[in-house]
Amino acid sequence: QVHLVESGGGLVQAGGSLRLSCAASRSIHIIDRMAWYRQAPGKQRELVARISDEGSTNYADSVKGRFAISRDTGKNTMYLQMNSLKFEDTAVYYCNAYMLRPYPTNYWGQGTQVTVSS
Repeated sequence: QVHLVESGGGLVQAGGSLRLSCAASRSIHIIDRMAWYRQAPGKQRELVARISDEGSTNYADSVKGRFAISRDTGKNTMYLQMNSLKFEDTAVYYCNAYMLRPYPTNYWGQGTQVTVSS
């Protein structure tokens, strides 16, 4: 089992920046895929950004050019750098890890609140 703990959320003004961190309980180099999701009140949980075990990245159209996903295998940590934040970015952000072995499984952190003031 993989335990994930998010941190770095908080209150920020529109146009500001924030960096989220996700610490994993085991080496992330053996995790097949990691991602950041978010969920705003009354809305579906949506994919924000994803990074593969080879470092390839994908972003939701709404955050392209503003957010950057990265990882530090030495620290077993994934990051989400968020720039030019908008009020619409307000949500609970969740860390996700996907592993194929021993069987396909998605793991989730408890989430960290990001609130952007207008």
